[in-house]
Amino acid sequence: MRIFVTGGSGQTGPTVLTELVAAGHTVTALARSDASAARLEALGATPHRGSLDDLDSLRSGAEGADGVLHMAYGGDYADPDALARRDCGAIEALGQGLVESGKPLIITSGTLVMRGGRVSTEQDAPDPDSVVAVRVAGERACLGFADQGVRAGVVRLAPTVHGPGDYGFIPALIAAARRAGVSAYIGDGANRWPAVHRSDAAGLFRLALEKAPAGSVLHGAGESAVTIKSVAEQIARTLDIPTVSMTLEQASEHLGNPFLARVFSLDVPVSSEHTQTLLGWVPKHATLLEDLRTGDYFTPQASIRAEEVWSPHHDTHQP
Repeated sequence: MRIFVTGGSGQTGPTVLTELVAAGHTVTALARSDASAARLEALGATPHRGSLDDLDSLRSGAEGADGVLHMAYGGDYADPDALARRDCGAIEALGQGLVESGKPLIITSGTLVMRGGRVSTEQDAPDPDSVVAVRVAGERACLGFADQGVRAGVVRLAPTVHGPGDYGFIPALIAAARRAGVSAYIGDGANRWPAVHRSDAAGLFRLALEKAPAGSVLHGAGESAVTIKSVAEQIARTLDIPTVSMTLEQASEHLGNPFLARVFSLDVPVSSEHTQTLLGWVPKHATLLEDLRTGDYFTPQASIRAEEVWSPHHDTHQP
């Protein structure tokens, strides 16, 4: 297949591109800059110059492809409505290039759109009051194309997509633990998160493009329910520091970011049983705790990266 990809040079994108190329697909990927284009070429993809705001470029990229994978997301996080409009505009442009073709349009969302306090399945409706409810509009925009002859589907990724070079949520916990000399969890720490290794997520994206039925909602979770306390304890063992329980307010100060504290307080387990059965997807790479024990999370480079990404002035640190 000739696949058009947005977000190919981000954190998860390079692993996805490598997976697609290794499977024999021809990849063209959106590039906003010369640096992005060079990185995409090194991964075996053909750069397609443009941005999420260049709707004509997105539409032409989709029209020349046998399928589209939309992973890019960004903008002004202080304005959620603008974020949603930008994402929906990009999805509409991509989908319009595929109408009545039977070709796939797969977009990315997150399992944090689901209701907390229970194990959510792919069949459950997203929570309009979730911490990342801004993603729901994009899901709906994509799935609307299933009635227009497009094999549209949504992949909801776990909040932690772990692996080498991770600069997401878990590195923020590690950076705070280094600063404070304690590894923290909120309350009793029994709240649960799903997790997925980046290479397993890449395999899921490939399978979704190749064979997910129109209207599919898929959960990219290799693990359903990792407790935040178990993560904090593994961080503490590696850094040789104590673990402590904090209130939400204390955690906000500890992490230097109220949004992070809110996210780490959530109990949001999900099931991916339907996804695995539907596509034959079998997560097989390291678990989150295994990655914390053997990966690169505690290198000096990881600490620098986490501090940069989660500084108060950085604008791309929300899911």
